[in-house]
Amino acid sequence: MNHKIVFRKEVEDDIDLAYHWYEEKSIGLGEEFLRMFYTSVAEIERYPLAWRKVYKEFRRCLFKRFPYAVYYTAAKKEILIYGVIHGARHTVFTKTLLDNR
Repeated sequence: MNHKIVFRKEVEDDIDLAYHWYEEKSIGLGEEFLRMFYTSVAEIERYPLAWRKVYKEFRRCLFKRFPYAVYYTAAKKEILIYGVIHGARHTVFTKTLLDNR
């Protein structure tokens, strides 16, 4: 089944911030982060219900190499990506952030 992927505007900021942080740590690491992000989105697109709901209708797909997760909702024809959030953020913070997006 083909799903339309929609990104909230905040996702670009999330990715940009993480990319630059990793790139400052080691040249090329930011690029690896981007690859993990796009790999995660492709997996979500192929199998949107593979990840369990973690809060209300939000699902979470963990990155394989970095401590980040993609938070999204999945409907019949659309997947809405809400954010890319670092795993060290407290759960209450994440829930508040998702409620406000």
